Amino acid sequence: MNKLCISVVTFCCSFNAFANIEKITVYGHRTGLIGESISASSGIIGQGEIENRPMLRSTELLELIPGMAVTQHSGSGKANQYFIRGFNLDHGTDFATNIDGMPINMRSHGHGQGYTDLNFIIPETIATVSYQKGSYDVRQGDFSTAGSAYFHLSDNPKHDQLSITVGEDNFYRGVALGSTSIGSGKLVGATEWQVYDGYWQDINEDVNKKNALLRYSRDSEQGNLSITAMAYDNSWNSADQIPQRAIEQGIISELGSLDKTLGGESSRYSLSTNWQGQNLSVSAYLIDYELNLYSNFSYFLNDPINGDQFNQRDNRTISGGTLSYQFTANVGDIPVNHTVGTELRHDNVNKVGLYNTQARKYLSTVRQDSVEETSYTAYWQTQLHLSQQLEATLGVRYDYLDAHVDSDNSLNSGDADDDLLGFKASLTYLFTDNLAGYANWGQSFHSNDARGATIAQDPVTFEATNTVDLLVKSNGAELGLRYFDEQQFNFSAALWWLELDSELLFVGDAGNTGPVMHHSAMV
Repeated sequence: MNKLCISVVTFCCSFNAFANIEKITVYGHRTGLIGESISASSGIIGQGEIENRPMLRSTELLELIPGMAVTQHSGSGKANQYFIRGFNLDHGTDFATNIDGMPINMRSHGHGQGYTDLNFIIPETIATVSYQKGSYDVRQGDFSTAGSAYFHLSDNPKHDQLSITVGEDNFYRGVALGSTSIGSGKLVGATEWQVYDGYWQDINEDVNKKNALLRYSRDSEQGNLSITAMAYDNSWNSADQIPQRAIEQGIISELGSLDKTLGGESSRYSLSTNWQGQNLSVSAYLIDYELNLYSNFSYFLNDPINGDQFNQRDNRTISGGTLSYQFTANVGDIPVNHTVGTELRHDNVNKVGLYNTQARKYLSTVRQDSVEETSYTAYWQTQLHLSQQLEATLGVRYDYLDAHVDSDNSLNSGDADDDLLGFKASLTYLFTDNLAGYANWGQSFHSNDARGATIAQDPVTFEATNTVDLLVKSNGAELGLRYFDEQQFNFSAALWWLELDSELLFVGDAGNTGPVMHHSAMV
């Protein structure tokens, strides 16, 4: 569908004048990383590359990662579908995302485990995106089995700007971004507003997305401090998936719908702070999140009278923080760099529910729960410079997750806990200043929905059902080469292997347990 054609009018202005000229460095895609990266498949995406990529959706930021695909799934306001390394990641089950020290993946989410909605991100506010395929660094934890991405917010935009984008099907997007100095610090503010009707024939997508960001940062000899507030609100209608036979029989067109009352609304408000000293790093965050989603995948298969539309709701607060400390010590003549850290995260899910509906009208409750989940993490990573050419990285990570589920069916209420000890190891060998070889091995995990770890009775069939493990371990390995001549040629190749201990996962669409949609792979 080559339908959307967008024209852009952008106004950029600087108020610093010639008397106060700042030096600003803008990074493109850092493709070399020889001597810095511990694997051949990691990288850093810079602000220059982000600016040069036209984006209809915020989630297209992840498509800057080589080999990653992002598709729209049931409307512009819903989290997208992600694919990398042979895995259908669903909405983020096995790919961890983080912004400015805050986790993005949602545990025990109303729609899907690891739910990753990136619509709250304003692309113009992102300075860099660092990514890793596989999980070979101890800082990669829950949901990082296939990889991870970290979004870093800009402390120093290169200019103030007002951007207005106009396109077909009533696509309008406005962005305002500005900064000003306050004492020894800098205040950055940004807003985004986007509306879109979509190209569907019988529904108006009616996207109404609003974003805002306010960030204060200050650099000093003691360290760097940042405090960030973010706000997101969105509502939309959705065309959802349709059966091929309905098109072939002429019931609807390829851009038609069978249920015209689908869609939802979502919001996310957060406050976070980060401190980066010479050796010590500390972060803390508080997130308020809501989702109200209406879907229909089977239409009249289960209920020929009322139809199969269902509503999923999620209302939670997330709080937590991280602390890490880096120091150097020599073992004989070998310099050794150490990183030790700890993480804490608490999800207070006031309501997570699945309901039968018709045209967004409530019919019955499939299940409704409140969930409390707390995770504790400790890790240690050591980097040894064995010679001028050879470097080794060894790490160990311990994770403990504790959950309590209070269900409308007392049989499905209960407590669950699990822990994992994971190890990681990497070797880097510099053949020349332009050619490096890598060998990596690592263990990681994804958490399961807490409801799947305490379930005893299927909420639909009322039959006895088995629980799933709260934590599912993965094992992965990689051999890679990276060549970069600093002028014209960049080459990176990896042979990798990845597997999960279990493919069972709690299915938010049905309220019970089923198999994961992705598989072990080697490429």
